[in-house]
Amino acid sequence: MEDFIVSARKYRPTTFDSVVGQQAITNTLKNAIKTKHLAQAFLFCGSRGVGKTTCARILAKTINCSNRTENVEACNECDSCQSFNQGNSLNIYELDAASNNSVDDIRNLTDQVRFAPQIGTHKVYIIDEVHMLSKSAFNAFLKTLEEPPAHAIFILATTEKHKIIPTILSRCQIFDFHRIGVEDIAQHLGSIAQKENINAEEEALHMIAEKADGALRDALSIFDQLVSFAGSQLTYEAVIENLNILDYDYYFKCTEYVLVNNISETLLLFNEVLTKGFDGHLFINGLASHFRNLLVCQDEQTLSLLEVGKNIQERYKQQAKQCDLRFLAQALEICRQCDVQYRGSKNQRLLVELTLMQIASINNDSLNQAEKKKPRIKQAEELNANPAVSQQPVKEEKKATSKPKEEEIAVENSTTPEPAVVKPSSEKEKPEPEIKPEVKPQPLASTQEKLAKFRAQKAKTSGLSINKLTKDQLKAEEEKQEVAYASDLREEFSLEEFTKQWNALAEKVKSDGAEGSSMIYAAMTTHKPQLQEDKTVKVKVDNKSQLEEMNLKRADIHEFLRKKLRNGLVEVQIEILKDKKQKKAYTPEEKFQKLVEENPHLLKLKQEFDLDFF
Repeated sequence: MEDFIVSARKYRPTTFDSVVGQQAITNTLKNAIKTKHLAQAFLFCGSRGVGKTTCARILAKTINCSNRTENVEACNECDSCQSFNQGNSLNIYELDAASNNSVDDIRNLTDQVRFAPQIGTHKVYIIDEVHMLSKSAFNAFLKTLEEPPAHAIFILATTEKHKIIPTILSRCQIFDFHRIGVEDIAQHLGSIAQKENINAEEEALHMIAEKADGALRDALSIFDQLVSFAGSQLTYEAVIENLNILDYDYYFKCTEYVLVNNISETLLLFNEVLTKGFDGHLFINGLASHFRNLLVCQDEQTLSLLEVGKNIQERYKQQAKQCDLRFLAQALEICRQCDVQYRGSKNQRLLVELTLMQIASINNDSLNQAEKKKPRIKQAEELNANPAVSQQPVKEEKKATSKPKEEEIAVENSTTPEPAVVKPSSEKEKPEPEIKPEVKPQPLASTQEKLAKFRAQKAKTSGLSINKLTKDQLKAEEEKQEVAYASDLREEFSLEEFTKQWNALAEKVKSDGAEGSSMIYAAMTTHKPQLQEDKTVKVKVDNKSQLEEMNLKRADIHEFLRKKLRNGLVEVQIEILKDKKQKKAYTPEEKFQKLVEENPHLLKLKQEFDLDFF
């Protein structure tokens, strides 16, 4: 039985040109070899399966090749290349830092560096997962890495660059390997499929490339697994069945349902997904990616960001024509909120179902808002088209309210009301100033009307539409509106009403239990506040600590009193009571002074042991 070799080893690149997706790095390394500008140390960084160790081996092999090609590639024919291909080269030394991370291992390595190569020009030391070295091993490696012999070159590879100490980073040329693109992985898998005589569909290869998440080694491992499952016919259905991946059809169908506000079909589709064993979190994240792809298809310039097969790409283009940018933006935001709340939710299925219902209600909400705006627009057009008609009822109403009863009777008995309308402007304006003094302003009523209008506007965003304000935010916004309206009011209030609100404020401060609330409560209740004629409130406090705490809460005190008393002129002035001795100590310093008065030895104890207050 012939031994099976996995594709990741069988088709591992042996030249710079065969490396997938890292052309910028391979070109730099080839130019460094060609111009003989090789550094003494290289650091290859990047995620798993992107070609770090492969490029390190190709670089080591090409450096020692005695007959390089014009394209700066190894010849695979000289003694150095042959020994490397057979795995018994003495010029290339590989060390796994994950299992050899002690100081003794690094000392053995530095002892070998002194010996010159037997074949070739350089000895290359490849240290994989170098971030696993201990701190003492790094320090033992510093001197050799900075000033190695002329024939020694170090190539360090790591997946976690941030764990390497800066002194090592400063001694290396750093190359950052990026994730390999989906298209590059799919093309590479297609070439391997041809060599293995496997008939693979393009959508299947793209799905494998997406599942690999930028790692070519992972893609080759998945490819071998699927070939074992499906044989020589690798189809898209076989891929999604074996890898337990949700088909694109579910997301296309879900989008069709939500676009027509079909909530019932959307929920049935989600139930089918759960029945097949898929997680709700996986479905909502996949739906968010689907909306993202539809958003990408809105512009021709961003189509290159769509990493799917050609057939799937055409389906995305067709469905993107049915979606507008506002719908996609709101749907993405709703999916994002569901993704954040999913782990902490106790009823995760209900959370996803509510999310789907909100998405399905986006277009419905916009239609309702448009219908509400139509009557207003029509009414405005009618007023603009015939202003005389729109103003005439208003004039008649003013005239009816401003005329005395005798004039009203005269007008009713008159057979020609037209002259009453065609009066000079001076005569029509006379009754208006007479009305203004008679009507008393009611600022409180207007405030309540504005607040009622504000609450009515917030109540419109209910049902399945998106509520941008929570209940706490809505309550805070209402309080801000009330305070803003109260600052413009100038209502009179009695001393009894002021005292009642002052005591209520003191009890509120006490019940809050915040830091310093007890001190503020004592300051408000110890001395009676004095209300001046200009609505200024003078408050006396016993000490500086009470003064500081009261000043910190001065804005809250103003806000409470102005709102309750409906007068924006209320102003609180706080000052220390000078002609009265302090009865109670509040701060640690004041308490200590009280104790020193009773026992002077405490002061000496504090000075000898250098004690402090806290």
